[in-house]
Amino acid sequence: MEQPKSVASGRRYFSVEEANRALPLVRVIVADIVRQWQVVSELEQRLAPVLERRKASKSEDDPYDAELASRRAELAAEQDTFRSYLHELEKLGVELKGAHNGLCDFPSLRDGREIYLCWKLGEPEVSHWHELHSGFSGRQPIEDLEPSHAAEPAV
Repeated sequence: MEQPKSVASGRRYFSVEEANRALPLVRVIVADIVRQWQVVSELEQRLAPVLERRKASKSEDDPYDAELASRRAELAAEQDTFRSYLHELEKLGVELKGAHNGLCDFPSLRDGREIYLCWKLGEPEVSHWHELHSGFSGRQPIEDLEPSHAAEPAV
């Protein structure tokens, strides 16, 4: 797959076409991230009350120490897996904005300023964009970008 273009800052900028060409791999990684986020969240939720009870009891001789240690180790391993998926996505130059729903941004340029091409897991292609600080609520259809700016990023 052709690498997206970048400028002197080293940041990668995607054209709409480059972002859509990257989607097959991005889709797989983001699906893994969403699934792993659910696993980590569930483990954290199950572990939190146990830790709270343990802190409240201040007991040093807890019969469940071994079980607690095992659960903590399981959580740490699942968090490591989650971070490895995030790292894969970051290496592509794609920014994850929502681990729970697979919301991603592809850095791009419009009139020499940075914008984001926006995609969410389940969408067939990158079809929206937004300003850097407007987020998901500021999404606009790609058609609103002038063709000369949506076609190729600056080099």
